[in-house]
Amino acid sequence: MTGELYIDGAWRVGRGTLLVSTNPATGAVVLEGPGASAQDAALAVDAARRAFPAWAEAGLEARIEVVRRYKAILQERSEAMARAISEETGKPLWETRTELASMAGKVDISIRSVSERTGSREAPTAFGRAVLRHRPHGVMAVLGPFNFPGHLPNGHIVPALLAGDAVIFKPSEETPLVGRLMAQCLADAGVPAGVFNLIQGGRDAGAALLAQEIDGLLFTGSAGAGDHFRRQFADRPDVILALELGGNNPLIVWDADPAAAAQHIVQSAYVTTGQRCSCARRLILPTGPAGDAMMEAVAALSDRIIAGPFDQSPEPYMGPLISARAASSAISRFNGLAERGGRVVRPLMNVAGLSDAFVTPALIEVEGVDGIEDEEIFAPALQVYRADSFDAAIARANATRYGLSAGLIGGDEALWSRFLSRIRAGVVNWNRPTTGAAGDMPFGGLGRSGNHRPSAYYAADYCAYPVASFEATSPADLSGEIRGLRP
Repeated sequence: MTGELYIDGAWRVGRGTLLVSTNPATGAVVLEGPGASAQDAALAVDAARRAFPAWAEAGLEARIEVVRRYKAILQERSEAMARAISEETGKPLWETRTELASMAGKVDISIRSVSERTGSREAPTAFGRAVLRHRPHGVMAVLGPFNFPGHLPNGHIVPALLAGDAVIFKPSEETPLVGRLMAQCLADAGVPAGVFNLIQGGRDAGAALLAQEIDGLLFTGSAGAGDHFRRQFADRPDVILALELGGNNPLIVWDADPAAAAQHIVQSAYVTTGQRCSCARRLILPTGPAGDAMMEAVAALSDRIIAGPFDQSPEPYMGPLISARAASSAISRFNGLAERGGRVVRPLMNVAGLSDAFVTPALIEVEGVDGIEDEEIFAPALQVYRADSFDAAIARANATRYGLSAGLIGGDEALWSRFLSRIRAGVVNWNRPTTGAAGDMPFGGLGRSGNHRPSAYYAADYCAYPVASFEATSPADLSGEIRGLRP
């Protein structure tokens, strides 16, 4: 399929560098075409700027009607779009079908959220009334990630449109087809020309977009990119930044049955081939036989994981990483841990007979190893630590600059209460995988995991700003309130 941009209600060929998206499982080309140039980015922002006032003034009910049509179209095209995500990312169909269901479900959740978190209210006063309203920011740039190329940008776009913002969406250069299909759904839903725009491309296209006069950047991606955006907009307090970044997430297992706990550990660390920002990266076990039994159970269960192309039979649990380059980098970093003294329980390596983007689920014990970077390996690679006490386990869990997700497996209510009060993370789960999250709750983290603007149900908060008003139908007599006047 040829890549195109969608600007001001029309499809057009980009004038930037060539963009090629491939299936990581097969190497087959999924989409190719020129990305956006700086001129294309400027056209998109100009179109959004011109379309914004009418969209903002259209009223919430009119905007709800449009996004509900979008939901219906997503549901009609769910199977085709799920296959497109699988072809472009390699993820199994069972997972991409879930992603499409989450995208459609986001509409009703966002409608509730915009009313609950950014609604209006008024109270009578002696002179008239006091009113709270919320107003859209204006032109919002949305940069999407590759791991959930539909669901995650959708979680920014839908709330922004409901708030009355105009949007320019740049998908990841790894997943432009998914972005194109989303743009087609929004266009077919009747989003007015210029209110939603799509540009394609890599870092150059993203940089060109952010060099324009935008009012907000809504970003899901790496902490490194988030650091760059913080610096870039340090002197632009007028630009709202909503950054949902990565994590070096801990999972403590304490007083738990090994077989049951292993299922939660595997799901926490290896789902989506480890390419979720909420995946467990650090497993913290008790010192001694109980921890040994837990490690053996995890290793045994990981040996049963099926990896393969999304359409193979039997259905795989894991697909490939997003590219062979990503797999090579992850393997190199994992091997670096082993070279520094880590004990490899299961290696991170390519899967025989499959493309170089496929890797095996890995497990390495690193307790006592010096010089380990506080950075996630965005792959199915789990680092294991040991702790002599539960307090030491919590201290180890909090020994990170990140704070996205954390979990406790095992224990009783009292232990969970201790964990909950001391752990520093935005998503904290008990006897559930660290990747568990609900669309009708906030999603975000502390430290390098974000900038205290959680997404999901709280996305409405960064898509509009509050306006407080004192109002009267005519000017009141203030003579009794103005002091110090000559007679």
